[in-house]
Amino acid sequence: MASRLNPYITFAGDAREALEFYQQVFGGTLDVNTYAAFGQADTPLADKIMHGMLETPGGFTLMGADTPTGDHRPGNNISVSLSGDDESELRGYWEKLSDGATVSVPLEKQMWGDVFGMCTDRFGVTWMVDITGQQG
Repeated sequence: MASRLNPYITFAGDAREALEFYQQVFGGTLDVNTYAAFGQADTPLADKIMHGMLETPGGFTLMGADTPTGDHRPGNNISVSLSGDDESELRGYWEKLSDGATVSVPLEKQMWGDVFGMCTDRFGVTWMVDITGQQG
């Protein structure tokens, strides 16, 4: 799979409703995963969206999730996601983007099986890098 760049929107508890609305607008296939599906069944987040992805017939990809921290600030709730399976390419992007950045999640294997990291670059842009299906 080629690497892709797309917006990632954080919601204040209504990610499912918003992503379903965007699916009505743009069409396509919507895949959502709750926090319960990833081991948080007995928490207030259980039915909230940990990760959702809409892929449209027109080639758009939109991702979103409910913020787990409750720190939702409209206008500052969009990140840029880089994802794919080219580990070398994506690690290279991560190294450059995270240089001088504030790293909130180190680039390492996560509970869903991918290698993932998140940082806010020196210009204030939040980046998420996800390397699919990696063992590292």
